[in-house]
Amino acid sequence: MKRARPTASIAPRLIDWHAHAGRHALPWQTDRSSYRVWVSEIMLQQTQVATVIPYFERFMARFPDVRALADAPRDEVLHLWTGLGYYARARNLHAAAQIIRDRHDGEFPSTLEAVMELPGIGRSTAGAILALSRGARYPILDGNVKRVLARHCAIDGAPDENATLARLWELAEAETPHAGVDTYTQAIMDLGATLCTRHQPRCDACPIASDCRARIEGRQEELPAAKRRRAARRTRRAVMLVARHESAVLLVQRPASGIWGGLWCLPEFDDRAAAARFAAHTLARATVARAALPEIEHSFTHFDLVITPLLARCQGVHDVCEPGGATQLWYDLAQPARVGLPAPIKTLLETLR
Repeated sequence: MKRARPTASIAPRLIDWHAHAGRHALPWQTDRSSYRVWVSEIMLQQTQVATVIPYFERFMARFPDVRALADAPRDEVLHLWTGLGYYARARNLHAAAQIIRDRHDGEFPSTLEAVMELPGIGRSTAGAILALSRGARYPILDGNVKRVLARHCAIDGAPDENATLARLWELAEAETPHAGVDTYTQAIMDLGATLCTRHQPRCDACPIASDCRARIEGRQEELPAAKRRRAARRTRRAVMLVARHESAVLLVQRPASGIWGGLWCLPEFDDRAAAARFAAHTLARATVARAALPEIEHSFTHFDLVITPLLARCQGVHDVCEPGGATQLWYDLAQPARVGLPAPIKTLLETLR
């Protein structure tokens, strides 16, 4: 692996560039606090800025501080997260808020070690929160920063390999300045997001292009190296029963872990026969439509899910639990409950209105 270092630090150039070309009007950059930065960093994991902004604003309106988040029912947290995906982030955010309330007297921790002890926060996210909100000198290494450093220093090897990752952390530590850490941290993330993009990077506008090894060697599209190939995608099929009673639809809460953990969903079955047995034994005076509703396709990280919705009409259900720790509820389409729903299920329910 090549270990060449650039001839000059990138920090001063990135800080100067950020003053006129960086992003300054993102909602979490105003009234900046550890709490607001933390929520934004979690939302931005695996998600584009443009998608996050409206979710962040709604989240802050409902949960303006960590105590408001900690005291809220988990269902309401998941409700405001509906459509943002990767729902473990929301569950971890809620659990971490309760830890901050109960163990840190409602104050966000100030040390890297304490922040990393919170659910859903790794080294890079912890460093970003403390650097952006408090100016503390901690390096970060999110996807954008990995790309910038791998190209600038011509680091071969996939960024998820241990040796490559260790080298990138060395570079991140060496490049992080002792002053202006918050600006530098935002600047290097902005550079990766706006100029040093995965494909067709805009080297002509880059403030550190003059000594970028990838640009000099014409290897911008080659670096960083591709991650290890994932297993082939597979398709999973599921039958979901749309049990409708007047204007309400029966939902069940999924287990806390796994796909759509903790969210409310339609009852799911391996096949149509199992769904029909459930309807016959559980629903009162149920009739299941012969034809299924249009199929729904939803992509996860490693597989695609194909949902076949079956419509059943009934007069109710035996021994259905009420919301509040329950596993089942009647979701009123006219006055929807504030619960977390998977995006494709939310879309289906909206069509039933």
